[in-house]
Amino acid sequence: MKLIHFLLLTSSLHAADSTTPGEITTPFPTITNLAVEWQIEGDDDLDAICEMKFRQVGTAEWRNGMPLRRVPAGSSQKTSQPFAWSNRLRGSVFDLAPGTDYEIALKLQDPDGGDVTKIVKASTRPEPIAKADAVIKNGTKADLKTVQPGEVLLLADGDYGAAVFSRDGEPGKPIVYRSKSGKAVFSEISLTGRKWVYLEGLTVNGPVRMNDTEHCVVRRCIINAQFGIKAYKAGMMNACIEDNVIMGIRKWDSSIMGADGDNEGEGIQFTGSGNVIRHNRVRGFRDCISHMEDDGAAQQMCNDILNNDISAGLDDGIEADFALSNCRIMRNRITNCFVGISSQPGLGGPNYFMRNVMFNLTYSAFKLHRYSVGDVILRNTVIKAGDGFGNYSSEPFDHALIEYNLFIGGKTTEGLKFGGYSPGRGRGVDVQNFGEHCVIDFNAYASHGGPFEGKIRSWTFTKLPGTEYEPHGMQVSLDVLASPTFPDHPAQVYDPADFRLKTGAPDVGAYSQGEAVPVYGPRE
Repeated sequence: MKLIHFLLLTSSLHAADSTTPGEITTPFPTITNLAVEWQIEGDDDLDAICEMKFRQVGTAEWRNGMPLRRVPAGSSQKTSQPFAWSNRLRGSVFDLAPGTDYEIALKLQDPDGGDVTKIVKASTRPEPIAKADAVIKNGTKADLKTVQPGEVLLLADGDYGAAVFSRDGEPGKPIVYRSKSGKAVFSEISLTGRKWVYLEGLTVNGPVRMNDTEHCVVRRCIINAQFGIKAYKAGMMNACIEDNVIMGIRKWDSSIMGADGDNEGEGIQFTGSGNVIRHNRVRGFRDCISHMEDDGAAQQMCNDILNNDISAGLDDGIEADFALSNCRIMRNRITNCFVGISSQPGLGGPNYFMRNVMFNLTYSAFKLHRYSVGDVILRNTVIKAGDGFGNYSSEPFDHALIEYNLFIGGKTTEGLKFGGYSPGRGRGVDVQNFGEHCVIDFNAYASHGGPFEGKIRSWTFTKLPGTEYEPHGMQVSLDVLASPTFPDHPAQVYDPADFRLKTGAPDVGAYSQGEAVPVYGPRE
């Protein structure tokens, strides 16, 4: 009888370690990225892997994608409302062509059983622009409520005051309000509840409200406000916010930095999913681009924050807090901010932080607090006084992948604090509290202006590579850059630096050798 019980027990344990594949979905496609979610049961030992390839429909050649990340079921800790996620494999396909059909091949393998190969199809969203044959009309303030789906209203120069837009466009037939000169000036705009409405080239000296919107666009506008673009619950879905200049009222002032500083104001603050926020210049806010937090957060997944030029964020340059999965924060330039990118917390992930460049941060580059789960931090370049990569929370992050980044820290004035917090002692890395499922490797570190030092968990080191962590890690210096420069006095305002590597440098950080520097901020 004991033998039978033992055999049943071991069989049950084996079954729990094997993987049972479930439904595959591709939620909230954006203009250039696709998400993949594969629900599974089992795999309690977390050793299932899933390779991914993709190709444009109608072409023969498959391209390798980033493997899906293993996301065990879990829930948030110490949040005002609980957020939970189920047992899955998740990931993204990056930098695709807009409005294009793709095939995605998934190869699931588990040494305990459950191997299977699947092919799914998904399509990126097209660029949200008016059709070439759209009806174009000239108009003034009196015409704002007469526009029909599929029409473009060219606004005359003038003062339009506070406007509440009350008409919806249709799929393929947006309503477009356009100023060619930029001299159609509004004191504020409400798009609350609107669908398929595009604002182009307007000047707004107050907030643009986008609560409960779908498929709306704000493009090439100038927004001057304490709160720029706002989308509170139910938030905005499938929006495109691009090529805008959004200017706040806050100056780079060390006396008002941090979460408790007198720095109220948000550049782009939103909740919702499927949103594309790209090529904006955002400056002078508490948080320049920000998700909602805690009770203010609806489902926040598959949001793209790409190629923005961000400066004077007195708390966070980019606040990606409460991101559920497949949020992609890529190729942003962040200069003169208290924190570069916040993920407190990530809700299971993966959420991707890739090829961002950060210069002169007075606290930390990545704030992975409140038990953040599922952060993927790849190929970023950070140059700051204090610790290059410092994370000081007692609430450990977990299931993070941190690889191929360039972190350059350096000595600063002893005892210096901003917002009540020290930027660190000048280590290349000081990250001591994280979970058992994190991978930290292939990164390069420097300690400018002092002896090289780093600390990962309890391991304090003065040379690399390491063993358990950073077995392929590298010690470098500021001279790894083609144009070395360092922000010795963090309270000063610095211009963005040149982050390109010198010839022969290790292939780490945001820029690989021979690659063109991305366009940050509005495109011509």
